[in-house]
Amino acid sequence: MTDVENSLRTVEPPTAADLDHARHAVAAELAPTPLIRLPLDGIVGADVHAKLETMQPTGSFKVRGALAAVAALGGADAGVITASAGNHGLGVAYAATRLRVPCTIVVPANASPVKIEGLRRLGVEPVLHGSSYDEAEAHALGLAASSGAEFISAYNDPYVIAGQATCLGEVREQLHGAFTVVVPVGGGGLLAGTVLAAHGPTRAAASPWSSAAARIRVVGVESAASRAVSTAAGAGTVTEVEIGPTLADGLAGNLERGSITPGLAAAHGVEFAAVGEEHIAEAVRLLATRCGLIVEGSGAVGLAALLAGALTLDGPVVLLLTGRNIAVSALTPILSA
Repeated sequence: MTDVENSLRTVEPPTAADLDHARHAVAAELAPTPLIRLPLDGIVGADVHAKLETMQPTGSFKVRGALAAVAALGGADAGVITASAGNHGLGVAYAATRLRVPCTIVVPANASPVKIEGLRRLGVEPVLHGSSYDEAEAHALGLAASSGAEFISAYNDPYVIAGQATCLGEVREQLHGAFTVVVPVGGGGLLAGTVLAAHGPTRAAASPWSSAAARIRVVGVESAASRAVSTAAGAGTVTEVEIGPTLADGLAGNLERGSITPGLAAAHGVEFAAVGEEHIAEAVRLLATRCGLIVEGSGAVGLAALLAGALTLDGPVVLLLTGRNIAVSALTPILSA
């Protein structure tokens, strides 16, 4: 890794103005996704709703943060660059295409074939580098420094976080009263955006959705094979953790040094849970066979936590079903088990 790639970036949390800008940027390009009640009576003891981010044009919520970031950063001639295991790259490619901004996407060579093919369908030939998200991210940071392109982190970026906040912003307009929102956690961008949508960036600057006042409990769910955000939130600093293989491949990876997402989660009292592979597979299977929803492992961890009894329930629950981009080769054995 070069000195440039290893340098510590200074990233500031989103401001109230960033949240408002993201809300307009996302609304200009995307319709609100549906919020439905899942037919899970007799399986989980809760009133469970699902926010269908699987219905996004790229198949994932990541397009929200990408649109907000490209709209804010895409004015330079060199365009934007990012690293992604798949869904964030798809989001940036979609946003850059819509907003006519040049983009470069660095992807681990072993990323999901479905997501690589999705990039190519959007007219972007990905740069394949390394065998992990960490290696791809380091390479992208180096390319950004040498080319002048604006680097867009999948999670450690104020505009991306502000864009992800729009997901809960929509939920607050679709479901009234108090509820628990269960958020899949990889790098923590969606989690950070969710707490800001719930509570605002500061006590003096409320969320743009604060008029829909209600108590919202935020729970983050990680794959047990990759617990970077909860570890950093507990330690007060980014700490490298061991990453194991997981069906929730979009949640796997360590954090960029200095990442702001764990601190935002800790400051807002986020609770964390972790789930194993058996429950992730069960959740994917149940969503497909009982609910008619194709959800990738990363998007199904919230339901996995309910199935595992990892959450204390009190009132309605909203699961953010964050993506549908699972390879047929991965889905088939889960459904036939």
